[in-house]
Amino acid sequence: MEETLTLSGTDPSAGSLELRLAALRRRFAALQRPRPAIFWSDLAASSTIGWLAFAFAGRAAPGSLASWVALAVAILALYRAVLFIHEIAHLKRGRLPGFEVAWNLVAGLPLMVPSLMYVGSHREHHDIQIYGTERDPEYSPMAGWQPLRILASFLAMPLLPPLLALRWGVLGPLSRLVPALRPFVVGRLSTLVINPGYRRPLPGRLERRRWALEEAGGALYFWAGVAALASGALAPHWLLVWYVAGSGILLLNHARTLAAHRYENEGAGLDWHGQLVDSINMPGVPGLTVLAAPVGLRFHGLHHMLPGLPYHSLGAVNRALLAELPEDSPYRGTQTSGIVATLAQLLKRSGGKTGSD
Repeated sequence: MEETLTLSGTDPSAGSLELRLAALRRRFAALQRPRPAIFWSDLAASSTIGWLAFAFAGRAAPGSLASWVALAVAILALYRAVLFIHEIAHLKRGRLPGFEVAWNLVAGLPLMVPSLMYVGSHREHHDIQIYGTERDPEYSPMAGWQPLRILASFLAMPLLPPLLALRWGVLGPLSRLVPALRPFVVGRLSTLVINPGYRRPLPGRLERRRWALEEAGGALYFWAGVAALASGALAPHWLLVWYVAGSGILLLNHARTLAAHRYENEGAGLDWHGQLVDSINMPGVPGLTVLAAPVGLRFHGLHHMLPGLPYHSLGAVNRALLAELPEDSPYRGTQTSGIVATLAQLLKRSGGKTGSD
């Protein structure tokens, strides 16, 4: 689901990067408006396929080949649906009325990752004053870690589904009753991060309604599930299916996150050029890479150049730039062959470091 485009206008290889970015925004302005038909049909297809496969996995004989195949389909489809959270974080108010609510109902809340876990905080990752520093929620200098530490970070993913359920079903409501608990719940347990030092501030006046609604929705989904299990309406094995699906989604997303940047910055501020060369595009083999980094996230370098571009426009703009940029363009340096190669490069770079942990 991508736009096509005819090239014309400004040469993006001329002038300072800031001027080129401004020129690119003007040049591709027509592609920066999200197309509702693509967004809604993609979310509907992904979530429908995902939950139907999830239901089939739960009804199939436990441990059978059919149950595992259905569960794999459910993980991939729901993973795609869940990653619309990234598009939601960038959508301007009023561009797609009702989309965030619908996404929360069919993906965010059932999997205990409501949109507020990304909306608001993700913009900090794009702030030129914050990107790559200790205040960036989505950045750690992993290129300076040992390879074993990078690989060990995957082990935390299967721990997260029950912790997310605890946060939204128990600690969220409890923090409303015990105000002293609120800064910890908001600051440490309410944001999708890879930087363990990140602390989210309490929501401002304009954000409180979103927080109240989504926390209420998360608690409602959680306790409805508890009631269904306690009453026998749902057999206990459905909880295992939900856990495996959630863990699979988180593992895929962690791999995709590790492949989004080079993670070589050790805390100093970066200008636009530094942010660009630290980010990665993965045109790769379309089938595999689209499954591993769906909804445009395989074009993460381009996304950091033009964060306003919706996911369905990224491929066309990337092809346009590669067709005309000179061989020594820093943008070409953002291209890798795919997610496996990118992860291998990260491990190789980290393995070459000494004196780091």
